[in-house]
Amino acid sequence: MTDFETIKTDTTERMNKTLESLSGEFGGLRAGRAHASLLDNIMVEAYGSPTPIAQVGTISVPDARTLSVSVWDRGLAKAVEKALRESDLGLNPVSDGQLIRIPIPPLSEERRKELVKIAGKYAEQNKVAIRNIRRDALDEVKKLKKDNLISEDEEKRYGNEIQKLTDDSIKKIDEMLSKKEKDILQV
Repeated sequence: MTDFETIKTDTTERMNKTLESLSGEFGGLRAGRAHASLLDNIMVEAYGSPTPIAQVGTISVPDARTLSVSVWDRGLAKAVEKALRESDLGLNPVSDGQLIRIPIPPLSEERRKELVKIAGKYAEQNKVAIRNIRRDALDEVKKLKKDNLISEDEEKRYGNEIQKLTDDSIKKIDEMLSKKEKDILQV
C-alpha cells in the first residue's frame, strides 16, 4: 500500500466485515422465537469434516416455537441431532427419520441473563478485532512516515481519521449490543 486512501478503504472494509460478523453471531442468539438463523453457527460432523448445518439439510420454521431440519442424507441425521444437542443453545431435537424437529422452549429468566452475557462476550471479541484493525492501519501510516512518503502533520491527521473510524465502529457495536440485550430480555 502506498497511499492513505488505500489504507483507509481497506480499514473501513475490514471494520464493516467485523460488524457483519457480529450481526451474524447475534442472529444465532435466540430471543424466544424460532428463526432459521438460530442454527447458522451450528457445525455438523459430516463426511469427516465440520460442515454448516445448512449444507446438510433444509432448515424451516413450521411455527413460532418450532424449527425443523430436513436432512438430505439419512446417514447424517444422527450427526445433525448430536450437533444440535451439543450446541450451547439449549435445544432438545426430536428425530423422525430424516426430519428433525426442534421445539424452542420459552426462555427462563436465568437463560435470558446467560444469553445477554454471551452477547456481551461476542461484542467484546469484535471490539478487540476492531482495535486490531486500527493497530494494523496505524502501523501502515507509520511505515509511510518512516519511508518519508508523508509528513508528520499528515501522519497525525491520518491517525485521527483512523481513530474516528474505530470510534464509529465501536459505537455501532455498542448500539447493536444494546438492541440485542433489549430483544433478549423482552418477555
